[in-house]
Order: sequence, then C-alpha cells, then structure tokens
Amino acid sequence: MAHHGTRSVYDRLTERLNRFPQGAPPAESLFQILKILFSEREAALVSVLPIRPFTAARAAAIWKLPEPRAREALDALASRALLVDWEGPEGTEYVLPPPMAGFFEFSLMRVRSDIDQKALSELFYQYLNVEEDFVRALFAGGETQLGRAFVHEPALTEENALHVLDFERASEVVRTATARGVGLCYCRHKMEHVGRACGAPQNICMTFNASAQALVRHGHARAMDAAEAMDLLHQAQEAGLVQFGENVREGVNFICNCCGCCCEALIAARRFAAAHPVHTTAFLPAVEAATCNGCERCVRACPVEALAAVSANDPRQPRRTLARVDEERCLGCGVCVPTCRTGALRLRERGKRRLTPLNGAHRAVLMALERGKLQDLVFDNRLLWSHRALAAFFGAILRLPPVKRLAATEQVRSRFLEALVRRAAAPRGEVLSEGPAGSSR
Repeated sequence: MAHHGTRSVYDRLTERLNRFPQGAPPAESLFQILKILFSEREAALVSVLPIRPFTAARAAAIWKLPEPRAREALDALASRALLVDWEGPEGTEYVLPPPMAGFFEFSLMRVRSDIDQKALSELFYQYLNVEEDFVRALFAGGETQLGRAFVHEPALTEENALHVLDFERASEVVRTATARGVGLCYCRHKMEHVGRACGAPQNICMTFNASAQALVRHGHARAMDAAEAMDLLHQAQEAGLVQFGENVREGVNFICNCCGCCCEALIAARRFAAAHPVHTTAFLPAVEAATCNGCERCVRACPVEALAAVSANDPRQPRRTLARVDEERCLGCGVCVPTCRTGALRLRERGKRRLTPLNGAHRAVLMALERGKLQDLVFDNRLLWSHRALAAFFGAILRLPPVKRLAATEQVRSRFLEALVRRAAAPRGEVLSEGPAGSSR
C-alpha cells in the first residue's frame, strides 16, 4: 500500500506539471526523477500549487497551514531551485517553473552533494535522449516554440546588420539585463555523467533578469557583470556554439551556448526538423557556387545537419562538391559562415519574419492555445470545484473546430494578445504579467 501511496503522490505532481504548456509526459523515468528532486511531502504540496505566481498567504490557504509554516516550506523549495522566488508588489512571490526550461536544468547548474547528480543525469538521459515523448511534446507540440536561435553576430555584414532587431542580438540581451548569472551547462554536465560530453566549455550557461536574481541568491548560479557576459558570448562564438535563448522579445531569462551533440534543443531540431522545434533567426546562409571549394568545413560546423556536400556537376572536375543549404532545417544561426575560408558563405534575409512573443506570459498563452491547455492557465486552482468545472467546460469549447480556427488567427495570436499583455503592465490592472523562468500570471 505504501508503494501505491507514493506513486499516487508523484502521479499527482506529474498531472500538475502537465497543466502548464511545457509539460512532462508520464514515464517510469520521470517518476524516478521526481523522487530524487521532491520528497513525498513536497510532491504532495507542490501538486496543488497554482500555475500562476502566488504568495505564501495563498499557499497557506491552499495547504491549510499557518502562513509561517507555508513560507518555510516554500523557501526550502526555492533554495533548491524547485520554485523560483522574487520580490513582487505584495512581498515575496513564488512560482513553480516548468520542467524545461526550468527545474530540470537548475538541478545540474552547479556541482552539489545533496542529490545524486550521476543518477539524476542517467535518468535525464533516458527520459530526454532515449525516450522521445518529452522532447517531442516540448519542441514539436505547436507552432510557438520555447526557444529561439540568436544570429551569430560575427557573421553579420554591415549591410545585413542593419536588418537585425535589437531583441535578435544576444549582446543586446546581455547589455540590457537587470541581473546576470552564469552556471554549468545542464546539457554537457548531464552528458559528462553518462560519459558522452564533448569538449565544449561547460561553465557558460547564462541566466538573466529575475531568474538570474533567484538562482544567484540561492547559489545555483554566480553573479557576473555585462563585461564578463560579453566575454562568454565571444568564447561561445569562437567555439562555434549556437546561442539559443528564450523565445521572447522582452525579459529574456536564459541564453544557452549549445553544441549539436549534447543540447536537447538542437538534437530535437535534427529529430523533428519538419516541426521546426526551434524558432529560427531572420537569416539563411547563401552559398556562392563559383567560390565554394567543397572543403565541407561548414557542413561539419552545422549543429542541425542543414548543410550537405553535393556534386557541383562540373564536367571538368567530376569529383568536385559544393555546399547546399536545406532551408527547412536551417536555424539561421550563422555559425557556419566564419568557417568558410573562400568567402563562399554569407547571410541573407530569410523573408517573412515569424512572430516572436512579447514576453513569457504572451508565449505561455500562445503555447497553451496551440496545445489545448489555455483553460489550465485561466482556471488554475484545482482545489476549487468551480475552477475544475470551468476548466473542463472551457477545454471542451476550445476543442471545437470553429473556435480553434478563430484562436489560430494571426490577429488573435499576436495583436490582441500582445495588447492584452502590454495593458497588464499597469499596477493593479493586471490581466497577464510575467514572472521569472517563463511563468505567467
């Protein structure tokens, strides 16, 4: 009976995780991951927390505990980066971040002895690299994606640099951030524990703004200034790493410096290329056939296999090859461009730009619309019968084809929702606003 009781606690926690657009499909490996990260009592408490940010007073009411005891439990979870905390207008606020980008990464952003990081890494590898359900749901579940590629700024010419918007530059994120932190790369740290890490630098995972403040405060990241963060960007660029960050225009919370062999986002970009799992830049590499010598340096540099060597169809040199770009697979990151020694590669504009959500709240609503989970964001207190009933009712409505067609229109998806999010910035007039680590409230 004890085993069944334990299982039901973590099943309830899994159900809670899956009410957010970035969920976690049930699996035995997930059950084992959650057992390492959460005690049974913590799993029971967290499973009934709201999706949107909340105070200790609200948690105490939900848990039917005195507020000091609720705050103690919340602070203990925040100290291990299972919750993210920050100072809001009503005092300390908390939110349960999604598994990714969220508490999965946070658990390996530093070397720690309070959990078995090797066992956890092996489970992460099983759940994310061997099994496909989680990665497929996260990166191929809709049109709006969790993350986006930043353009490789050294590859920009003076001409196309004029067409790069500020939010499309990793350097601008660094420059304008209110706080900056750096920790271990979750992906390569995990791969190190399973004997598969590459030689790319590990101490290079950057967080910004409210997420950086929380992670630095609890010792999961180290504070850094803008100059050090710029140095890390240059180090990543020189190593041929892709800068992959939060898919928002304002308040970016993370930029990872990704390799094609360890990074789950880039692995997903190869596995599920047709679903476009990573939001691309506004550029594509163009190959000048006359100067391409077929050396294949760019082919080897591409982390998502969007470049290939094909026959040049040159009757005078039958074995000559040249590079060809698969535009459907290409992220437009531009890491291939500096590898070309003949100048045959340059960046050109891709064409129509894809919508980049305004902030985490905007992205969460878009992802929820596409994944049929908007009702869970709106009615997020499942201890209330009214919220459970309304969520079920709203969910049924959203599944009707006419409403889905309406919800999918560009006007509803972009202009209306963006205006709603911007209007929420007024104090006490909140409709939706943004918390750290991609949360919404």
